[in-house]
Amino acid sequence: MEEVSVGQVIISKQVENSENYQKFRKIVTEKKIEVLIVEKGNSLKIEDRIYFDVLWPNNSNLIKENGLNNNSIVCKIRYNDFSMLFTGDIEEIAEQQIIQEYKNYAQIFNSTILKVAHHGSKTSSTEGFLELVKPKFAIIGVGKNNLFGHPNQEVIKRLENMR
Repeated sequence: MEEVSVGQVIISKQVENSENYQKFRKIVTEKKIEVLIVEKGNSLKIEDRIYFDVLWPNNSNLIKENGLNNNSIVCKIRYNDFSMLFTGDIEEIAEQQIIQEYKNYAQIFNSTILKVAHHGSKTSSTEGFLELVKPKFAIIGVGKNNLFGHPNQEVIKRLENMR
């Protein structure tokens, strides 16, 4: 935001005492950037027939453990019969809570494409979560030869087993 022109930022509720969040608040205030705080249940119409459905987090029940990751926005873009699920950096603890909260509404998570959580790290993409989403394709955002060894080979195997 310091280098690029930004009109609006969509975020979830954050741990307000973090240094990064304070820096973020300073920048949006100085640059007069609109901030929209979303949570589970919000739906934004992007344009005709394109919707951005926020499925996580539940702002009234935020996860304290590794909060910046586990309270990442999980959203689904819908366009006609196509959908893509974006999972931010959620980890297993968030995935388990999502499974519990949506167990009677699993079809909400079914998506054509899954953007794999947390760069394919071993802390995410549990079997149960992948079964909830049932993606036809998965995309992992990761740099080649990164220092973290992402994506984790167990995650790759779980994704391959979804075929």
